[in-house]
Amino acid sequence: MPIPTCYASCSIGSNPTHTLPVKLKAIAAAGYNAIELSFPDLVSFTKQVVNKDATEKDYGDLCKAGEEVKKLCGALGLKILVLQPFSNFEGWPEGSKERDDAFVRAVGWINVMKAVGTDMLQVGSSDSPNISPSKDYLASDLRRLADMLAAQNFRLAYEPWCWATHAPTWRTVWEIVQKVDRENVGLCLDTFQIAGGEWGDPTTKSGRIERLPEVELNVKFKRSLEELSSIIPKDKIYFFQISDAYRVTPPMSPDVDEQGLRPRGRWSHDYRPMPFHGGYLPIVEVTKAVLKTGFRGWFSMEIFDGQDHPSKPDMDHDIEGYAKEAMRSHNELVQQALASDA
Repeated sequence: MPIPTCYASCSIGSNPTHTLPVKLKAIAAAGYNAIELSFPDLVSFTKQVVNKDATEKDYGDLCKAGEEVKKLCGALGLKILVLQPFSNFEGWPEGSKERDDAFVRAVGWINVMKAVGTDMLQVGSSDSPNISPSKDYLASDLRRLADMLAAQNFRLAYEPWCWATHAPTWRTVWEIVQKVDRENVGLCLDTFQIAGGEWGDPTTKSGRIERLPEVELNVKFKRSLEELSSIIPKDKIYFFQISDAYRVTPPMSPDVDEQGLRPRGRWSHDYRPMPFHGGYLPIVEVTKAVLKTGFRGWFSMEIFDGQDHPSKPDMDHDIEGYAKEAMRSHNELVQQALASDA
């Protein structure tokens, strides 16, 4: 059986003419089976077709637009795999305004999920600075969210964001998922988040973590991937995101920026090309580790390439060609990972 393919709607389009319908047509023309529907894309589409003043909290208008997105995807043969990215949710103090807002947002997003016809919500591990470090507390929030989703037969895919405050690695997120202990909670794994968090570093000249000698770092990373392959059940991986990363020259400052974003967060937002287009992370090794679990589910292209790199395909003038090149790079990644596992 071929691996099903998905493309994040936020990962294509580079100018105002690249509206959500244009993006969807390009993704479908490239042969993808599904999309990750990005909430900001839905907000932009809502402003175009329902209410020009709509905001991310106008859930009634968002649901109306979501029904139209569902129709567009259906006409193109695209499944809406997941709504993303639900962020900064877990860990807020009891009684805080942030915690109240998190659960209000959860209700709104679940309504949007019903409107667009998806059964999965992606939750990124929180990078908020003022949340609890307790894994039990983080898990209790996610358990409550999981139960809200289960009432609709929906699932929660928890993703380690490598700049997160307390859960930046696959191990930590997997530990929290086990504590949540709900059938409808699994993982979203990501080549960038794993390799960029445990091996890469945008603040060093080499582009890798330098607090360890290179040989020791490579051994440690290999051991981590072997552990991932042996510990995580394949049915607990809900989908797998793929991208690479550019080496940052000159290196980024290790300090938090004016928006409060840590270096790996800035790296993630603007330096992530499709595989084999100028990146340097060991993404084939990560892919091999995920495949060794037995996982053959959704591979999703999630790239954020804001750089003027010579290896970057032209998206401004050929959005469909860009999507097709991403599909080619997906196929090459799978082939290399399977070949290296032979």
